[in-house]
Amino acid sequence: MNKKKSVIQNLYSAILKLESIDECDLFFKDLCTPNEINVLAQRLEVAKLLLQEKTYIDIQHLTKASTATISRVNRTISDGAKGYKRLFGGRH
Repeated sequence: MNKKKSVIQNLYSAILKLESIDECDLFFKDLCTPNEINVLAQRLEVAKLLLQEKTYIDIQHLTKASTATISRVNRTISDGAKGYKRLFGGRH
């Protein structure tokens, strides 16, 4: 395993050790800036809404995400690693 992959695996292992929302809150506040947390949360919400087959306009109103962000998340749902689908279910 190369160094970069090992570091990423360490991140995933650390996240898996968190046992509550409060622990996640503390960890992510240490790891990320408030803006980074907001960006991640927004993308997750956009993915959930796309998988519920909401329209781009509805998603923009609900999340304040740009159409570029919505499109990028939609492309990831279609062509990505299927993590969003595993998390939220939804269209196949």
